[in-house]
Amino acid sequence: MLMPKATVGAIIHPSESERSTILLTRRNVNPFKDHWCLPGGHIDDYESVENAVVREVKEETNLDFAPETFVGWFEEIFPEHNFHAVALVFAGTGSGALQSQPEEVADMAWFALDDALSMPIAFTHNLVLQHYARSLEK
Repeated sequence: MLMPKATVGAIIHPSESERSTILLTRRNVNPFKDHWCLPGGHIDDYESVENAVVREVKEETNLDFAPETFVGWFEEIFPEHNFHAVALVFAGTGSGALQSQPEEVADMAWFALDDALSMPIAFTHNLVLQHYARSLEK
């Protein structure tokens, strides 16, 4: 029996005044290899959620991530990939020099939120970005 995993995701913007510019990474691993997605990953045993999202962002992008807002939790159920997770997503600022980890990340780039919303993105990250976009309108 497959138990859901707890994962984290990060909506990273370059500064507080540029919240509609976000960083996406292109996956170099399955599932969803070669698809764009939010940086993130699995929470390690006995690791706090906030430490996990900061660590995952650092590992995948080399950025120092300052989580400012909890965006929400999102179910990610993909039986065809034998994948079931609950993603806890945070938005915040990333600082430092971008440098990808080639084992997991094939590429990364900054996107206008409107452009990212029109792209096919891995997991349920399109829904995450729609939720985030609505929060910016308030």
